[in-house]
Amino acid sequence: MIRTSHILSLCCLLFVPVSLASDNDLLVPATGRCSLDLAPELLSEALNSCQAIALEGDTQAQFELGEFFYTGRHTQQDLQQALRWYEMASLQGHAEAQRRLGTMFFKGEGVPASNIQAFIVLKMSAVNGSEEALDAADLVAEQMSQEELAVATRILGHIFRSYLQELRTIDASSPLAPLP
Repeated sequence: MIRTSHILSLCCLLFVPVSLASDNDLLVPATGRCSLDLAPELLSEALNSCQAIALEGDTQAQFELGEFFYTGRHTQQDLQQALRWYEMASLQGHAEAQRRLGTMFFKGEGVPASNIQAFIVLKMSAVNGSEEALDAADLVAEQMSQEELAVATRILGHIFRSYLQELRTIDASSPLAPLP
């Protein structure tokens, strides 16, 4: 019983409204893996630590490095570095990294603009949970020609078929069969 009350108390603390956090500097949501919002003399060591975590495959650290270089808030903006880290996280299914990457493709930030690539990556981001990406994909689709949309749809179909085939090899049954 005591253990349950401690867990409930901890859960209640974790769900403190974010609006309270802005009024109290002690209540800062701990969502990130990397602390890159530091004084310049501490930033180099924190950046090296975050890069090490990211290179070990931590998708959140990869995303945060992408954000760090994309925004240029505490360093000079470096779209190539942002692209590198967003791509690493995107390939592992990080929805927000995919959304940001899709936006970069749409705007031509650090890469040649490509509605097709933007649409595909934004749709993948939406599948992985980003509602904003679904809206962004719709906006991109409005800018696309019928030919571009057909190419993007064909590529997405290929990705989906590959996914279903992979599921079949894992489970040996139809991935679309009803659940027991």
